[in-house]
Amino acid sequence: MTSSFEFQTYPARVSDADRDRALVRLREGAVQGRLSHDTFVRRVELALAASSPDELRALTADLRSEGRLAKKLFGAVGRVSAFSVRLGRAWQAEKLPPLLLPEPGPYPLRIGRDPSNGLRLSHESVSRLHAELTQRGGLWVLRDLGSTNGTTVNDRRVTGTVVVQAGDVVGFGRMSFRLAAR
Repeated sequence: MTSSFEFQTYPARVSDADRDRALVRLREGAVQGRLSHDTFVRRVELALAASSPDELRALTADLRSEGRLAKKLFGAVGRVSAFSVRLGRAWQAEKLPPLLLPEPGPYPLRIGRDPSNGLRLSHESVSRLHAELTQRGGLWVLRDLGSTNGTTVNDRRVTGTVVVQAGDVVGFGRMSFRLAAR
């Protein structure tokens, strides 16, 4: 009497470590510009839903990591690039005129081209009523008043209000200042 045993095998499941490695590789591919934002988002969704290691390999097949030499080269280029950005900011920062934070008062400091503003800026890129600076609870708050060319703090566009402090670079249109305490 012969008996045959058949064992049903199931495909290997994806481990958390495999999934994490795939997500890291996808993120590196996006950072290096090898994946568009939409492709990156779609592949992350597929990686999170993957049920087999083969599915993960398919998602990262075109993103094989570089060798040690390439990693060192990319790292060196990144460090040089970051240094040149910091150097450019430092060079520009020294050229910026200071904008002294006003004495706290009951009314906000209005900034713009209009002569009735507390700080009048006569530049074509500055709106009549551009922004206002207020002290609330010991913090300085800058608010854009719907200006045409925008208000920025440290090169980021202000939408609504933002807390500022001495040392921040504020821009009104194409005019920039470094905030300074009295």
